[in-house]
Amino acid sequence: MTIAKAIQKINPTAQFSYNDENINTITWHNGTPPIPKDQILAMIPVVEQEIVNKKIQEEQDKQSAISKLKALGLNDAEIKAIIGI
Repeated sequence: MTIAKAIQKINPTAQFSYNDENINTITWHNGTPPIPKDQILAMIPVVEQEIVNKKIQEEQDKQSAISKLKALGLNDAEIKAIIGI
């Protein structure tokens, strides 16, 4: 999936397929110009960092929501019932 996200970040309209997260099996479809493997490989760390950043942001948003619910007077059991933590 990381390869796919890297390709889509480089060319959002790219049409391609590949097997087993193996960059050597990429097949380009419908006239999509091939993206050089080194360019894809260079984009993978960027994509991985974006995934980490998204998880961090989601956790921060969750904690912010919990704090706001507590400020409204809900207790931990009520908050758990609402959001399932």
